[in-house]
Amino acid sequence: MPHLATTYAAVNALISLGGEKSLPSINRSKVYTFLKCMKDPSGAFRMHDAGEIDVRACYTAISVASILNILDDELLQNVGNYILSCQTYEGGIAGEPGSEAHGGYTFCGLAAMILINEADRLDLDALIGWVVFRQGVEGGFQGRTNKLVDGCYSFWQGGVFALLRRFHSIIGESPTPVDQRGAECSIDNTQTTTASDVSEGDGSSDEISSQGDEHCHFQHREREPLFHSIALQRYLLLCSQDPRGGLRDKLRKPRDYYHTCYCLSGLSICQHSWLKDEDSSPLPRAVLGPYSNVLEPVHPVFNIVLDRYHEAHEFFSRS
Repeated sequence: MPHLATTYAAVNALISLGGEKSLPSINRSKVYTFLKCMKDPSGAFRMHDAGEIDVRACYTAISVASILNILDDELLQNVGNYILSCQTYEGGIAGEPGSEAHGGYTFCGLAAMILINEADRLDLDALIGWVVFRQGVEGGFQGRTNKLVDGCYSFWQGGVFALLRRFHSIIGESPTPVDQRGAECSIDNTQTTTASDVSEGDGSSDEISSQGDEHCHFQHREREPLFHSIALQRYLLLCSQDPRGGLRDKLRKPRDYYHTCYCLSGLSICQHSWLKDEDSSPLPRAVLGPYSNVLEPVHPVFNIVLDRYHEAHEFFSRS
């Protein structure tokens, strides 16, 4: 049975492979037909025929349609209204209306709203406040309030910061960091922080502006980081990394491909999200451990290595 999650994973895998055989192998016409069949009258999408309707389905459908350049008004209709109805009193986004705010659904909802240019409809202040307090004392992120931290949320929650910090079309001004008492923190962009500070890097970041399509153009603006990057890298490398290879949820949990993927994606977000432009390399003080730990940068919306994203964008824009 065709399924939106596996469609999303397969399209991303083919784009990650890249090249003259992989990209043309995607039958965009049939993918579009499948996406239309999964469209629900509420504006959301179903994961599969007669399957569940949730924010994850909205993101996977919109992400696939956007990267393949098949996104149209029919697919876009009322998606934003459905996602907006899933933002909870806590500030995060739930899988469906009335459920609990969740890290995975918060990323999916925000990323989908970015792609349809409706992110400013969300209560972004509340969303930022909720995600900020999901980083635990261990350095990792929890997926929900009062839950244990999990390595995969280094991307699902950490990726939210990359989205909010990079896309200036979503927020008109820099989000204000908060300290652990909930008070606003002052920002001094003239100072340089070190890896031992709460924030990583030199306090600068770039932004990407959406120009009416899925291609993102980097611009510059300095901001203080909103999460403890070095602490998150420490959790990933010391707790999530299995000495035999691969990564996992936490200590005493088995390694698996899912956590290996999203722990590595979160590690890349930590290392690259503050850079002024996509061609720069992280400064050594922004990287925990030897500089050989530096990973390829990923696109924060699609979670695809950047050079493969650019190749796919160029290919599907022509076809």
